[in-house]
Amino acid sequence: MICLWHGLVLLLLALVAPAAAAEPVSLTIVVFNPPSVGAILPAVIKQEGFDRANGLALDFVERTPDAYATEFNSGEFELGGSASLLIVGLADTRGVDVSYLFNLFDYWGAVVTDRPDIKTLADLKGRDLAAAKGTTNYAMFEWFARRQGLDPATLKVVNTAPPGLIGYALADRADAVQLWEPAYALLLAKKPQMRTLPLDIAAQWRAYAGSDRSPYLGLAAHRGWIAEHEALIPRLYRSYRAAAQWVFAHPEAAAALIAPKADAAGQKAVAELVRDNSRLGLDVAPAAALKREIQAVFRAGMSEGLLKTMPGAATIYDGAME
Repeated sequence: MICLWHGLVLLLLALVAPAAAAEPVSLTIVVFNPPSVGAILPAVIKQEGFDRANGLALDFVERTPDAYATEFNSGEFELGGSASLLIVGLADTRGVDVSYLFNLFDYWGAVVTDRPDIKTLADLKGRDLAAAKGTTNYAMFEWFARRQGLDPATLKVVNTAPPGLIGYALADRADAVQLWEPAYALLLAKKPQMRTLPLDIAAQWRAYAGSDRSPYLGLAAHRGWIAEHEALIPRLYRSYRAAAQWVFAHPEAAAALIAPKADAAGQKAVAELVRDNSRLGLDVAPAAALKREIQAVFRAGMSEGLLKTMPGAATIYDGAME
């Protein structure tokens, strides 16, 4: 009887142990509020279960860009899924031990206007520009503008949070608006008469960095977290990569997740944005594979005075992703 009881206990342990081992690892990641590129893949990951497929249970917490920077840099959140590269570099130069794990999106931004007398960037001198001034996207816009002869100091910047940029353009509250995707596509679907001022981003970046890839926003982590959880990083990478592949394969369904409150015209515009990808810039790649391009972004940040020194080598994570 005792032997039979022992046998049952061992059988139960054998059945329970694999189930316990299969429990997903819970991780919390702070991201930007939508509409923003940082909010795109989290929605896909959760709906399609790409985190669970890789043994993870990801909890995405949304914050405004300013709150995101404060709470991630302080270590309140150890994983950041809207990690703009220049902000990561700035944190490193200020003594915050963080690393850029992998890239999610390349840079793209735009300036739009419906003023008939504003045809080029030079025409913006002394005019009102609505922008989210504290964002990396705006910092990179300043870099591109300066390379084309516009001193950003001559602009009258009306600072607002990213969700407010579409409202400024629709309400005609500024001479021009600086914004990026998916807000750009949604705005033009509502107000197609808006004109886009040429920034010549692709050619300017190629001439400067010698590459068509311009890492802009990705996943970053505190190095203390990396030291304790490095084995989870490939799982995170696979989750995000699978989400990106799903987006490209299902542009209409992706549009419904990216812009759930948009009307039919807006969702059609976002689906076209996904198909083209030149403005969306979805580019999931390990930071180590983009080292040269990342360093070019840091040099651009130094030229704008955002970075006082070059971030250290550990800012670019070089661990395995597979």
